[in-house]
Amino acid sequence: MKNENIISPLNGYIILMLALVLLISGVVALIGGSGIGAIIIFVGLLTIPGFVLVNPNSSRVLLLFGEYVGTIKENGLFWVNPLYTKRKISLRASNFDSERLKVNDKLGNPIMISTILVWRVTDTYKAAFDVDDYQNFVRVQTDAAVRKLASMYPYDNFADEGLAEDITLRSSVNEVSEALEKELQERLAMAGIEVLEARIGYLAYAQEIANAMLKRQQATAIVAARHKIVQGAVSMVEMALSELGKKELVDLDEERKAAMVSNLMVVLCSDKDASPIVNAGTLNH
Repeated sequence: MKNENIISPLNGYIILMLALVLLISGVVALIGGSGIGAIIIFVGLLTIPGFVLVNPNSSRVLLLFGEYVGTIKENGLFWVNPLYTKRKISLRASNFDSERLKVNDKLGNPIMISTILVWRVTDTYKAAFDVDDYQNFVRVQTDAAVRKLASMYPYDNFADEGLAEDITLRSSVNEVSEALEKELQERLAMAGIEVLEARIGYLAYAQEIANAMLKRQQATAIVAARHKIVQGAVSMVEMALSELGKKELVDLDEERKAAMVSNLMVVLCSDKDASPIVNAGTLNH
């Protein structure tokens, strides 16, 4: 397998001046009645197909009857063999936003995912000859890499599934992006393409399970909030009993302590405001 060969062709401005001189000389010779003028003009015209204009961050791959000659990466006007076939390959950074794919995550949940890829060609020989169409190659390999990535990680973690320490697609943005970049670089290296950046552009549950997963997330949040509320309520009840005992404001037996704890827990843990009831009799009546 050949490697990229960077060449420095002749300065095009010098050849352009020479071609103009030949054309002008040929015209003058024809006007003067000399038959050699036609030959001079013909030679001057033969130089025109050899001019190559290379813009900044662009390149020209040169072929001679199907054989690779080299690549011009320097920008400017140059002149090469007029028989060379010239192929333009851009060296600019390109941005690719993939389509939203429906795939399954590590837990088998269907999700919708897409990626944003920034890439550029670094080896023109590989891009031109090692793959059929390097731009289509980028699109296909990006889709394949995203599908593989989605199957490696869960969309989100849930405490009841023991995934609290795992990397997830939703929360571990940096880790997932690094894994995606590495996977894409390995796939696109054979086409002479460098991955500058790769990250998830869109991520959501598939429509058929979106409502169910939303309810599950809400339920998880409610359970976590209730857990915090109960912990706080127990601490407050414990503190209240301790302070009453220290200051000896009231003598509470076990039955009254139980009633007080019950009432305080109801007030502190309820999601609605408590409605007090005044007891005009004793505790037992």
